[in-house]
Amino acid sequence: MKTCLFVTLLACCVSVNTRTHAQEYIPTEADIRHFASTKTTIVLEDNAINEYNLTMKDIVPAEWKITPYDFMAWSKFESQKTNTSSSFLLMNKVSMEKDKSNSLYLFMSLVLGSKTKGLSDMPDLCSVPIAYYGAKEESYIYKLGIFLRFIQNHVKLITQDPSIPGKNIFQYYNRNIQKLEEKTLYLIAGELAKDVNTLDKIKKVYDGPVKLVTAEEIQQAIADKDPHVVFLHKVGPGSRQTNAHCFKILVGVADAQFYYFDHHKIDSKTPDAFLESDFKKLVRKN
Repeated sequence: MKTCLFVTLLACCVSVNTRTHAQEYIPTEADIRHFASTKTTIVLEDNAINEYNLTMKDIVPAEWKITPYDFMAWSKFESQKTNTSSSFLLMNKVSMEKDKSNSLYLFMSLVLGSKTKGLSDMPDLCSVPIAYYGAKEESYIYKLGIFLRFIQNHVKLITQDPSIPGKNIFQYYNRNIQKLEEKTLYLIAGELAKDVNTLDKIKKVYDGPVKLVTAEEIQQAIADKDPHVVFLHKVGPGSRQTNAHCFKILVGVADAQFYYFDHHKIDSKTPDAFLESDFKKLVRKN
């Protein structure tokens, strides 16, 4: 497996994609400038009819605007990864540092071609948690366009201010909590802790607009690019697996902006869910 540190968004996350362990890497200003001159290769699964492959081939032409692009199968990546005129967008298997549960997550990562031994040493410009490894593709595949846009927005952001990768990125994006006032939160009840899984329970700790919805309603809001909707993207094992992590991101469907970003370790008292404490953080910021 491959491992690289997800420093752009999470300082405590180690990524692993079928190769080795890596050291922490923070992209430099030179890395960020160099990216603009690369051609981005979208790395696909070797199975040509994989749903991820079909989805990426469908959405990339409409969504990827920041560099020229092409597609390539994983089987060719090893021989091409040292091409410094290329950047690569791929799905990474990721584990958390010091995680005794050995849990794995899927991250979408944008890395630079580099004359290094393995993927773990390649400069990582941005990585985003997409799903718990082994989750059904249908649970996240419809969100991929949003994250393609977010990654491009993030690269534009760090191009304008190359100091951002070295900052507390949670704190940076959580400043957007203040902008939730005009938004409606689209939440799936099954992704909420039991003490906040109904509208009545939520209103006791958060008085902003909330709608309990289905995944299909979120998918439709994404398709409509509804400027008033922010949805919860939760990544976790879907169980009480202790020591695993739960990632929680509130994402705007129109602007692909992160309005809230945090994670917690799952234990007997803290489930794999959006928590009452998360709602309280939203209240404190408004």
